[in-house]
Amino acid sequence: MYGCGAESMNDPLTPYGNRPMVTPIVHAVNYEYRDFEVLRKITDGEIDGYTYHRDDNPTVRAVEKKIAALEGAEDCVICTSGMAACTLVYLTFLKAGDHLILFHDTYGAHYKVSLILERLGVEITWLDADKSGELDRYVKPNTTMIFIETPTNPLCKIIDIAAVRRAAGRSGARLVVDNTFATPFHQHPLALGAHLVVHSATKALGGHNDLMAGAIAGSKEDYDKLWFTRQAIGSTLDAYSASLLERGLKTFSLRAERMASNALAVAQWLRGQPKIGRLRYPGLPDDPGTAVSHRQMRNGYGGLMAFDIGQSQEDAKRFISALRVIVHAVSLGATETLICIPYLTTMLYLPPERRTIFGVNPNTVRLSVGIEPIERILEDLNQALNAV
Repeated sequence: MYGCGAESMNDPLTPYGNRPMVTPIVHAVNYEYRDFEVLRKITDGEIDGYTYHRDDNPTVRAVEKKIAALEGAEDCVICTSGMAACTLVYLTFLKAGDHLILFHDTYGAHYKVSLILERLGVEITWLDADKSGELDRYVKPNTTMIFIETPTNPLCKIIDIAAVRRAAGRSGARLVVDNTFATPFHQHPLALGAHLVVHSATKALGGHNDLMAGAIAGSKEDYDKLWFTRQAIGSTLDAYSASLLERGLKTFSLRAERMASNALAVAQWLRGQPKIGRLRYPGLPDDPGTAVSHRQMRNGYGGLMAFDIGQSQEDAKRFISALRVIVHAVSLGATETLICIPYLTTMLYLPPERRTIFGVNPNTVRLSVGIEPIERILEDLNQALNAV
């Protein structure tokens, strides 16, 4: 393997052995070789080293190690976006004739990727996350992958990872868990039986709305396979974005803790509001997923929730337009509290009939709670409800 560790930076960048507090941003596209024997050792994986940015980059590699540690994984591959990470998984481990089980309750862009996979000969079954307990009915001898997201996007439904792993094992299927909503602060899918964990690192891991990246954590064997695909298609993250991601990781646990605390307070407040319809947050005692979330989540239940506003999409629009602190924007996991109507934003990738088939309504909103003082968030929600 070409790049094998940040330690290879010590020679040229830390000549006196004292390491910088921040991983240097190495913008180099290519690297000079001392001699042909060094080149051979690098390309054969005998020593740490770098040849070309598409293969590996020391700044990127340093961040990969940090995310692997967060997820309890042997290694991690970082690429240019969350959907690039998901697509990398599909292209690496699926082939024509394989059967993939996906859930409607995942980020909408998976639908577009699924159309490409079907053209390549992959058979796909779409399920509602509420049917995750009935997976035995849908697993086939050729089922080679089950891809889930829990809590789900955007309704925050909870899927039992260990139970899905048992169902996947009956056909030898690979279980992939998108951990973007939960983050490794609240959930460790690998410890629950998942083979791979994916992230949109654009979200809570980065946390500041200023970078785009995706991450895949798992075994060293799977890392090698994923690295091969990433190198082949050229989706390696740039060094500057990797540096921003590393900076975000330094405050990740602090931000995740504050977001979860704020979100629980918001969810508890929303429960008593007559203009709020169905409310989904796994930290509430009456949430349908609370029993499973108590088993597989920790340190709280994340910063995401979904709820219905009023009786129509116009009610939801009036509510959002009246907000002053909370920001109307897509994405999630940021320091700012963000809100959107999934039917009009994150689910635009789906045909209209597929946007509502698993429970999303035109007046459903997704709220990603940030780290602002909780009083400011609650005051803003309260005054905006008066507009509905």
